[in-house]
Formats: sequence, C-alpha cells, structure tokens
Amino acid sequence: MLTSQRKSLLLDMLRREGQVIAKRAAEEFSLSEDTIRRDLREMAAEGLLRRVHGGAMPIAPDLPDFSARRAISSDVKQSLGAAAAKLVKPGQMIFLDGGTSTAEIARALPRDFAFTIVTHSPTIAAELEQHPTAEVILIGGRLYKHSMVAVGAVAMSQISLIRPDIFFLGATAVHPSQGLSTGDMEEAAIKRHIASRAAETFVLVTEEKLDASSPCTIMPVSDLTGMIVQAGIEEARLAPYGMLGLNIAEA
Repeated sequence: MLTSQRKSLLLDMLRREGQVIAKRAAEEFSLSEDTIRRDLREMAAEGLLRRVHGGAMPIAPDLPDFSARRAISSDVKQSLGAAAAKLVKPGQMIFLDGGTSTAEIARALPRDFAFTIVTHSPTIAAELEQHPTAEVILIGGRLYKHSMVAVGAVAMSQISLIRPDIFFLGATAVHPSQGLSTGDMEEAAIKRHIASRAAETFVLVTEEKLDASSPCTIMPVSDLTGMIVQAGIEEARLAPYGMLGLNIAEA
C-alpha cells in the first residue's frame, strides 16, 4: 500500500471515528504499528491531525482571546447570525451564549416584536443596550475572561430557574462522534447545563470548527436540535450530522 493511500485511509478513519488508535488501525489495514505511528507523525507535522499517546485526534481549533476574536467579524458569521435570528418568535425566551458568532445573532434580532434574551455574557448584554423590544436578563457569576462569560455555582443556580425556548450555543469544535467541545471545563459545564434547561438548542458552525475536537466535551451532537452551518460545505462532510437526526441549515 502506498504511503498516500495509507494516509488517506487514516484521515477517513479520523473523520469517521473522531480518533485513530494506532493498534486498531494497524490491525484493520494489516500493517505494523510502527508504520502507522510513522504516518501519524508525518501527518501531524503536516498539520493534518494532532498526535496523542497511542494514536491521533483531530486538530483542535486555536483559542484566541475574546478581544482577538471580536476583531474578526466576518461575512460568514454575519450570515450565520442573521439565519439564527430568524428562528426567534414573539414572546419567546432566548438564551444567547457568549462569543463572536452569538454577538452577530444579537445584532440581527428582530425589532418589530417583543421577546426576552437571557445571557451569561456581559458583552452580549451590552450589544442589546439599544434594542427597542428585547427584555434582557444577565446571569451573574465568576467571570471567565477568555470568553467573557459567567461560570461557577452562582451562574448554575440562576440558570436552573429558567426554561429558555431556544439556546444558541457557542462551541470551539463540532464532531459527529466526539461531540461539541470547548477549551475550558467550567465553561463546558455551563453550556451543558443551559442546554439541559432549553427546549431547543442550536449551534452556529463555521467550516474550521467542523469535524474538529477540543479538550473539554460539552455534549453529544445528537443532543442538538439543529446546526446552522457555513454555506458551501460539502454534503459528504455534513452527512454524518444529518444521520444523527439534526436539522441542518446553511447560511
């Protein structure tokens, strides 16, 4: 088997299973573990995957701080935010996660009927200062400055008292088998708790977040109601998510 063929098979396994275990790959492809490990080292050097003990994981997206992410306001995120805002109906309670994509939802929210926005992000609340019809509830707690959101026991207890109609969740990475993930354990716990309280949960996904994995799991992809994804992503990449029963909309 040619090196290029082996690497292609390893990438297919990574996309399908969310990980490559060297021993299992060697058995499946009838190759030595040393050959598989060498291929994985080379692929990691090429930026195709992340080496871990015993195999490999998908590349985790970089985690720039909030100020850096806020400075990058792309047309893609604006389109995703506008599509998400169209899901909001009169009288609903909507929970907006922290992040630059959800900030675009806040900017695109309808202005011709009333609804309630709950958020644990002071920056998201500030986006709605001049909104004419949105009632804003700000959840408090310890401020996780990297993402500018409240975390910890105080935030958890306040979230337990509400039942949002929709939660627009922000994630660093989305993978069909590894689930939704982010870079901080406490932040992941808060997101998971909000989703457990919400009637529906949607995530906005840019292409670099798709089929990736970060250290801290939020929840399985199957727990989502739907995904709003960047337009132009190949159908083959979205197919595993559709098989999990998700509503997938492109924007």
